[in-house]
Amino acid sequence: MNLRCMKTFNFLDLFQGIATLVDSDITIFIARISLMLLGMLLVYLGKKGVLEPLLMVPMGLGMAAINASVLFLPDGSQGNIFVDPLVTDTNQLMNIMQINWLQPIYTFTFSNGLIACFVFMGIGVLLDVGYLIQRPFTSMFLAFFAELGTFATIPLATAMGLNIREAASIAMVGGADGPMVLFTSLMLAKNIFVPITVVAYLYLGLTYGGYPYLIRLMIPKKLRGIKMEQKTPPKPVSSSAKLAFAVVMCTVLCLLFPVAGPLFFSLFVGVAVKEAGLTHIVEFISGPLLYGSTFLLGLLLGILCEAHLLLNPKILTLLFLGILALLISGIGGILGGYLLYFFTGGKFNPVIGIAGVSCVPSTAKVAQKEVSKVNKDSIILSYAIGANICGVITSAIIAGLFITLFK
Repeated sequence: MNLRCMKTFNFLDLFQGIATLVDSDITIFIARISLMLLGMLLVYLGKKGVLEPLLMVPMGLGMAAINASVLFLPDGSQGNIFVDPLVTDTNQLMNIMQINWLQPIYTFTFSNGLIACFVFMGIGVLLDVGYLIQRPFTSMFLAFFAELGTFATIPLATAMGLNIREAASIAMVGGADGPMVLFTSLMLAKNIFVPITVVAYLYLGLTYGGYPYLIRLMIPKKLRGIKMEQKTPPKPVSSSAKLAFAVVMCTVLCLLFPVAGPLFFSLFVGVAVKEAGLTHIVEFISGPLLYGSTFLLGLLLGILCEAHLLLNPKILTLLFLGILALLISGIGGILGGYLLYFFTGGKFNPVIGIAGVSCVPSTAKVAQKEVSKVNKDSIILSYAIGANICGVITSAIIAGLFITLFK
């Protein structure tokens, strides 16, 4: 009797991750293995500092774990007990939240955009809007050109088969602002907001790794070394002026685009508490809230990279459009820098233009780093940060515009 039981026992039943791999079709098999390897690579690149470690280490580990942890569910289908991003039935959701350990965090912070607002609040605390106030027109000019990819991607996306809401959502990747992409796609294209958000955060690391090559390709060494001369240094901006700026801008933008009010409020409340001198709140937002939210965001993004979800037929289109949007925005920012170079008679360093792409503070740091390689005496960081901050505000405005027009 025992021998008969031993003969019918399937050894793979002990190791369901392997069993589900064997039971899967070849497409799922390859996708799961590839995503496990990609996750390991992201952890390595995060450790080396090539990509943002706070985001990429949990994201990469989550990506590897979720594709390894597929099991047979009671109904015979394959799944996991991490999170179900597609559940919509309320009763089913309540049951799943007692089983899937990350479901409460996903449901109450990720799928409603709360975590994006927390990150945006942290960004607001880190911003010094004084750089923007000192050079508002230069910063606005560059930020506008650095949104070229956001606008240029929409007609191409619709031509490739996406509807206008999906096109606007993936186009927001051109603004290089992860929380903005998450929020916009959540509002406009909830059916594919998971792959759009994953694509966005995978590609945002490329602004730090890829933009230096774009700068070297488009700007000759001689122009990269231009030293910004100032006859009279700009006057320091007081905390009161910065606070007034935050309050007025928040109110005006919420009045114009109420649908993006949570984003505007989150960004400017961060600025406001900093300039109001609320030290303990600033320490909380810039420390536990920002780092905790970013870590959980990376963790959830990794967990969402499950092979079945990412085999959406539109994923290749989204991958192509996402990187194209970032590329065009980078080119647009540099073109804006070139225009200011010509307008000022060759006194403006065109490298600053790429900082208009609002990946704070990565693109500003990239601009300064590339300039310093050519001319160590050329300090352009204050100009770059001003454009960078204006890029964040511009991206939020465009998000509000898209949501208002296309929802």
